[in-house]
Amino acid sequence: MSDLVRYEVKDRVAVITVDNPPVNALAPAVWALIDQAVARGVADANADAMVLIGAGTTFIAGADIKVFDTLKTRDDSMARSAGTHALLRRLEDAAKPLVSAIHGNALGGGLEVAQACHFRIATKDAKVGQPEVMLGIIPGAGGTQRLLRLCGVKMALEMCTDGKPVSAAKALAAGIIDQIVDGDLLAGAIAFAKTKTQAHEIRKTRDLPIKPEDVSGGVAACEAMRAALAKTARGASAPFAAVNAIQAALTLPFDAGSVRERELFAECVVSSESQALRHMFFAERDVAKVPDIPKDTPTREIKRAAVVGAGTMGGGIAMTYANAGIPVLLKEIDDAALQRGLATIRKNYEVTMSKGKMTAEQFEKTMALITPTTSYGGFDQVDIVVEAVFENMDLKKATFAELGKVTRPDCVLASNSSTLDVDEFARASGRPSKVLGHHFFSPANVMKLLEIVRGRETAKDVIATSLKLSKKLNKVGVVVGNCFGFVANRMLAYYMREAYLLLEEGASVPQIDQVLTDFGLPVGPYGMQDIAGIDVGARIRQYLTSIGKTRAEGPQSAIPDRVFELGRYGQKTGAGWYKYDAPGSRNRTPDPLIDRMAEEEAAKRGIKRRPIADEEILARIMTALANEGARVLEEGYATRAGDIDVIYCYGFGFPRHRGGPMFYAETVGLATVLARVKEYRARFGDYWEPAPLLERLVAGNKSSFEG
Repeated sequence: MSDLVRYEVKDRVAVITVDNPPVNALAPAVWALIDQAVARGVADANADAMVLIGAGTTFIAGADIKVFDTLKTRDDSMARSAGTHALLRRLEDAAKPLVSAIHGNALGGGLEVAQACHFRIATKDAKVGQPEVMLGIIPGAGGTQRLLRLCGVKMALEMCTDGKPVSAAKALAAGIIDQIVDGDLLAGAIAFAKTKTQAHEIRKTRDLPIKPEDVSGGVAACEAMRAALAKTARGASAPFAAVNAIQAALTLPFDAGSVRERELFAECVVSSESQALRHMFFAERDVAKVPDIPKDTPTREIKRAAVVGAGTMGGGIAMTYANAGIPVLLKEIDDAALQRGLATIRKNYEVTMSKGKMTAEQFEKTMALITPTTSYGGFDQVDIVVEAVFENMDLKKATFAELGKVTRPDCVLASNSSTLDVDEFARASGRPSKVLGHHFFSPANVMKLLEIVRGRETAKDVIATSLKLSKKLNKVGVVVGNCFGFVANRMLAYYMREAYLLLEEGASVPQIDQVLTDFGLPVGPYGMQDIAGIDVGARIRQYLTSIGKTRAEGPQSAIPDRVFELGRYGQKTGAGWYKYDAPGSRNRTPDPLIDRMAEEEAAKRGIKRRPIADEEILARIMTALANEGARVLEEGYATRAGDIDVIYCYGFGFPRHRGGPMFYAETVGLATVLARVKEYRARFGDYWEPAPLLERLVAGNKSSFEG
């Protein structure tokens, strides 16, 4: 047999080993070779049973995702899945006991293969799951039909709609697996298979009866799941398709339910949602590939860290290091500021404990990793310092000048600046090769994005170390260039510009926010500002005004500064763009005061207010993002359009099933995006200027930002 699938007989048990590194993905050849190996085992007079096992570190971690790109039409999908369903039925019909032996992960197609085996055993640290919904599809190889028969409707619904894997212990309790093996998995699997041979036992999953409680209450469980998804799925359709497939398993015979599953899968796999999620899958893996930094670039181990500034961001960054098990010094200018910062950190951990996500012992252990200080004592022992002081150039330059003196020459010096020139900090430090930006997003201990801002002289090993560190910190690190606002905030300025102007022109704060949340964002632009703090953005604008800069070209609305001047900083003060029940409350109501401000500012600028359709709000905001994103790409501040998409999905909650702002623009059509820019230029002014890259791509009939 091929090296992809090996066959050998041990103690009268045929051992079929899948060996397709790194994760034993089900490439088309692997499917066919498993089929052939099982047929060989059935015909082999020297084998009484069969074991299917994975080589390396895992069983089968799923299908080869690239195969889905070959399914261009519903008919393509139906034809392919017919073959897959027939293949798994042949496995299930094998005349000798067939046992899958699971270590690592059995995910997606891997779990579907295991379910078609007669029995499943696993190591205690193994996990099983149906994560297809993460790719905008559903289990398409009998997964919804067989899983229900093994574990019942409740768990099948959870696994197929949230995509999260479950532990071997939980899978055993539910009936997905039959035994947990201590010790050598293969030896345990052979022993298990021999017991089934002696008992002449073959159990076909498809023939298992549906549990009585699922017969009576399964449809109601499906309806309850649909109601829950209506609140959480945010426009995604694949979770609902999974529910429909599971309901088909409840209400139809296995063969008819399988046909319905295939139909639903076919509809999903050709959808823009699935294309977007597959795009994100690969984009997330590509961000670690920086063209001029080889994979073998030396990296440093970050064993000790320090953070300067214990405010909201500094405290969150310190928590991020402590959560990763890295001891961190947390410095403030005086003890009062330090104690305020520590109190906030403790409060955050107490909330985590109240949710059952952290024990008291874990809390004490993690807090012990954070050492408060008001001096630079101990900074000569750390491997990295993250500066998180107020967003002021003079203050940051002074901080870096001090850091250059109190840290080791090989210490990495990172700034959490959100807009300012990293190269100026680098020069102030006296060793620019060790300086870069580490732009965390608020709250830093929660948000997964880390913008790694490359300065003019940042050394390659410092970039490579930062990418490695981001993984240890449980962040997604994306390397960007050093321009004003970097990538995330540079583009966000254009997003907010349109939100402010739309408000002046006649839209309302709740309407604009609702359009964006209906699109799939977790919060709209105004709700986001109320959470982050209106004062934060206002003080940045004040600083930029002092140095003669604005955050985006075009008219600058006065409303945000008027809101700030009234002391309305958002949730924390009980009023911002909305009114809140009390400071810190999340319960909000629209405020007529904001509408009056919008009317006044419109009158000052000679704007005749008008009703604005939801479609125009979405189109203008998304067009502004895509157009500026094209400039970022052309100027080289982002390596790939996919990097921008990852930044927006992880930094601002852009809906993954839309694929990020650049991929979404491609689904709208680059020609349509360009036409909108030109239309808005004619309607609103020359500040709407088409990005040259966008114009060139459209002129060349290109459909992608990657050409």
